[in-house]
Amino acid sequence: MTRGPVDIGDPDRLYMVTGGRTDADDAFDLVTLIVSECEPTAGMQSEHVRILEICRHPTALVEVAAELKLPITVVRILLGDLHDMGQISARHPRAARSVAGLPETALLQEVLHGLRNL
Repeated sequence: MTRGPVDIGDPDRLYMVTGGRTDADDAFDLVTLIVSECEPTAGMQSEHVRILEICRHPTALVEVAAELKLPITVVRILLGDLHDMGQISARHPRAARSVAGLPETALLQEVLHGLRNL
């Protein structure tokens, strides 16, 4: 199955959305969960408003980009804006787990050794 070129949107529109910025915040990877910390306010950029609406519940960056139909880099820039203003919080799904809840390395090595002996 052959797919056509990917439509990343009108470059002029993307330039306007990001204010010409191209440096995305690398703190947000594809599975970073984004959560709105406030309601949209009057005068906000429409993309910021949509992000706050989409992220009322934890939502992965990749899902936000798909919903907005914008490239990941553009969404990272927008999320950086909102994060700097304290309007969203972000966390990696693995950060929610405690290291204490993970098995010890020695136990995992014993299991691996046992599997190899099968």
